[in-house]
Order: sequence, then structure tokens, then C-alpha cells
Amino acid sequence: MATTPRLVRQPDRLGLPSYLFVGMLVLGLMASPTILASDPLIVGSVAHAALASTAPASTPTSAAPETAQLARHHAAIAPTDATGIASKAVQSVDAATDPLTSLLASFAAAGQDPVLVGAGDIADCTTGADMATARLIEGIQGLVFTAGDEAYPEGSTANFRDCYEPSWGRFLDRTLPAAGNHEYLTAGAAGYFGYFGSAASPSGQSWYSLQVGAWHLIVLDSDCEIVGCGRGSPQLTWLNADLAAHPARCTLAIWHHPRFSSGGHGNNPAVAPFWRALMRAGADLVINGHDHDYERFAPQTPGGRLDRQDGIREIVAGTGGAHLRRFHATKPNSRVRLRAYGVLRLTLHPASYSWRFIRTDGSSADAGRTACH
Repeated sequence: MATTPRLVRQPDRLGLPSYLFVGMLVLGLMASPTILASDPLIVGSVAHAALASTAPASTPTSAAPETAQLARHHAAIAPTDATGIASKAVQSVDAATDPLTSLLASFAAAGQDPVLVGAGDIADCTTGADMATARLIEGIQGLVFTAGDEAYPEGSTANFRDCYEPSWGRFLDRTLPAAGNHEYLTAGAAGYFGYFGSAASPSGQSWYSLQVGAWHLIVLDSDCEIVGCGRGSPQLTWLNADLAAHPARCTLAIWHHPRFSSGGHGNNPAVAPFWRALMRAGADLVINGHDHDYERFAPQTPGGRLDRQDGIREIVAGTGGAHLRRFHATKPNSRVRLRAYGVLRLTLHPASYSWRFIRTDGSSADAGRTACH
């Protein structure tokens, strides 16, 4: 029996109005299904053979460079003042509460599972690639997530107005944002909080959670030197309490800095407390950005040990539009590595999830399905 997808406000901390969507786009597999022997949890992976974990560390797996010649359409968009953008964020989110009942009924009647689509490291006015990734999202009905660094170079009000607004800004009313380090290059991340309004700071803090169908979804702030991520920090205290209050068969977390990465930034031990708390609670999937590439790992422990039974899978998708970067030393348990612009599409089934990384030319570069713990 299909589980009725829903977005449920967490009244004690969320304040993020619920919004849903109708008519999920079903994408066909772009290649014959293959099971990677190194990761038997995956069903129907369409990762190309050149992207498998057997690739030498010195030769990063990659697609042909994309969007170097893309035209920049931002100049054709009339600028919007900062007040107008902030008002738009609040108004579009609040307006979504009115049709909630009818949307729930329509969605349940369609018998479809929730879809999330997005990436991190998005709008850079010098590349134009965010326009290409935005075109992908236009064809996918679902919630849009951002994995930080939404507007370059410093997350200012002008950066959001001139770069993010003309591309991914069109999805503002269905976006779940996460803060990145570039946002904090503007004092207090004022451009980020001003643009996304209550969606970014539901209760005066930059982390929040919500129910999406059968899934518990958590958005965290991994700018640990600024907001704190370790023992005794308000964020980790909140995370532990939130996980205890919302036990779920399936749990997904999104934040910016990856715990594990073969990209230039490498592994980040500062977010290990997040991983430990999530693994204790049986979480299934973590989505990050920060390194400007796509990388999927096999399920791991906080220390990086392969654990197919209880470990958490991490997918880095810093592919939203900022300049792509090369891979460095390949980390253990890395399964797929790509240098390509694109978006990650997740379908959240009642007891499993499926993923697909879609390049800007519409092709699938990596896909699979795994049961929740």
C-alpha cells in the first residue's frame, strides 16, 4: 500500500511551511542495468564502467567539460532590489500553505513517492552553468534542495539578486536551502538569510527538519567554526533531540561540507559528530556539496570503514554551476567520481530510495536503488 507523502511541520523548531508537488516526472534508465560487484547494495546502477572504483587515483573519472560556452542569460533579467527578493522568499513560502490539503489529496491519488532534486555550489555569474542545471530542474516536479554555496563569490545580496535569482530563484517556493561557507563571507550570512527568509531560519537557527512522505529529512549547517558542530554545541544537541523525537525507517541529512571527499577539500573531520549521531539513529543517506564534483561513496562509519549493514551512504553533488574542479587522491569506498555539471534526483520510497545523477545534456551518469536500514 502506498504511503501518503506529506510535509509535516515540526512545531517546536521548524516554522518552515509545508509545500508539496504533484505529477512526478519518471525518468527512464539511460543504460542497461548493472550491479557493481564492489557495492552489492546497489540495484540497477547505470554508472559507466570508467567511473567504477577501479579507476586509478591519479586519473579522476570525468565527463567531458560542459557549459564552457554557455551563454549567460542573467544580463537579460531585470535586477530586483534586495527588499523585493526577501519579500518574495517569505511570500512564496507562506502562499504554499493554502493549497496543502488539495495537493496532498492529488499527490496521494497519483500513488507517487516524493522526489527531491538539487545540488550544491550553484550560481556563479562567470560560468552560466547554473542556467543549464536550472533547465533540468524545470522538468522535474519535486522539492528542490541546495547543498550550500548558492551564490558566488560571497553570498551577498547582490550575488543572490544577479546570479541565483535568474536561474534557481524560479524554484524558490519549493526550495529547501542549506548554508555553505561562501554564504558566510557576507557578515552573518545576511544575503542567504535575507533571500530565503523563514525557509533558511525557521526558528532563528540555520538547521531544521521536516517529514517528507515516510522520510525524516534534516538540514544542517556545517560551518562548524561559526555555528558549532561538536559536543555541547546547540546544533548537535538539537540534532540528537530531533533524531530521538522523530524515529523513522528512512532518514536523510543534507549539509555543505562532506565528511569524505576525493576532491580538493578532502575529508572533513569537523562534521564527524553529525555522522555519529545519524548512524546511531539508523540514518541512510547524506548529501553534501563543497567540492565541485560528483562523488558517491559506499555506506561507511564515521571513521570511513565500509559498513554495508549500518553505514551511511554519502553523495557529494557540488555540481550546480560553480567552476568544476579536479579530483585528488581517491578516498577509500569511493564508488563513482564525475566532473560534470548536473543535478541529483532522489525518489524517497517508503522503505528505500533511488538516486540518479543527471548531466546537463539530460543523460544519466549514475543511478541505483537501496533499501533503508
